[in-house]
Amino acid sequence: MSQTLTAVVLAAGRGRRMRSDQPKVLHELGFRPLVGHVLEAARAAGADAAVLVLAPGMGAVAAYAEGLGLTVRVAEQEPPLGTGHAVMAARDRLPAAGDVVVVFADTPFLEGDTIARLARTRRDAGAAVAVLGMEPDEPGGYGRLVERDGRLEAIVEAAQADAATRAIGLVNSGVMAFDAARLATLLDALEPQSARDGDPEYYLTDTVAAARARGWETVVARCDPIEGLGVNDRLQLAEAEAVLQRRLRAHWLREGVTMLDPASVHLAADARFGRDVVLEPNVFIGPGVVVEDGVRIRAFSHLTTDPPKDATPLVVRKGAVIGPFARLRSGAEVGAGAHVGNFVELKNARLDAGAKANHLTYLGDCTVGRDSNVGAGTITCNYDGFAKWPTTIGREVFVGSNATLVAPLTIGDGALIGAGSWVGRDVPAGASHVARGAAEQREGGAARLARHLARRAGKDG
Repeated sequence: MSQTLTAVVLAAGRGRRMRSDQPKVLHELGFRPLVGHVLEAARAAGADAAVLVLAPGMGAVAAYAEGLGLTVRVAEQEPPLGTGHAVMAARDRLPAAGDVVVVFADTPFLEGDTIARLARTRRDAGAAVAVLGMEPDEPGGYGRLVERDGRLEAIVEAAQADAATRAIGLVNSGVMAFDAARLATLLDALEPQSARDGDPEYYLTDTVAAARARGWETVVARCDPIEGLGVNDRLQLAEAEAVLQRRLRAHWLREGVTMLDPASVHLAADARFGRDVVLEPNVFIGPGVVVEDGVRIRAFSHLTTDPPKDATPLVVRKGAVIGPFARLRSGAEVGAGAHVGNFVELKNARLDAGAKANHLTYLGDCTVGRDSNVGAGTITCNYDGFAKWPTTIGREVFVGSNATLVAPLTIGDGALIGAGSWVGRDVPAGASHVARGAAEQREGGAARLARHLARRAGKDG
């Protein structure tokens, strides 16, 4: 019979050492909030639901978590009286049977396979509690895990450990798995162990002693020490970012991506690449980017969506060439074999297969048809100060250099736009358009134009 798995994510810490106005767990690692990494691990482990333990006023954390596709229930902990108290706050939202795994929202390297293995270790032993242990190079202030005959005897905090116990290399990561049917009994058995500012503290680690006192099994599963790495301040966040970037680069190099200078490439955690992609030095790949097979992204190019305001995916199709010094933003789609060259910016723009925009161009809110060429210095004027408007360029269109395309605008298939032209009305298929008129000034024209544009955008009050 399959077992349900519920993750309790402890996220109530204010993270004061971050010196920030936002909760610590919303600070990003690889362009994904810390808590997002942990929730993704829980989802990968097969969790049916997650209970997020928050402090009052942390609605932004709940709102983020609820958009991830995992059933999320929120519990509030106030005041914060320790890890045991945090799980007590969640108990009404926990199942009566199955596995409950308690994790920390600031440990972004915890893996789904590890969570699943911890729960499986508990079940296989028929244990009430399983603790995730690790063996770091410097055990330092971690609580030591005392084992005997393959069973966990005790967790001894470093401050209370004698010399022999401090010599133990196996330490507590803080992640624990419980038999849901026995968890309530263990929580009821917790006693305050210390006081801080006059308030009692309840430690979840004391459930091991409570289980042993009842004759219930307690066991250990092991993990790589990196999975227990927590983030408490911005220095640790920067160090964790360096670790994550090394891991992401190594993963994609093994998957068939070439990086000419891996140390200079920066990747988002959710970036996706096909085979035979080449990333030249100083390439930046932000969130929401998908790069298909055979794409070459040349040096100093910047590809990213703009979350949370606009998370429209950015896709580069097979065999396209990007850069150098190109910028692609939300909603950009570059077709198979298309070229986006140096100092070209795309935003909510689609280039169909074989299209080219090779130099010094801005294409916003537009489509460029198959095999069309957009000349150097061309811009789409998509924003009139009140609303954004689309430009549609058909197939096999030639747009000469320094053209100004004023949206809304449609240029038909096979049309030709002369260099330096201002295009403010639709151009039929196969037509040529050259417009290099003399300068004209009209007194009061700016105010009249603003009123006209506001009416067109439906913003005239």
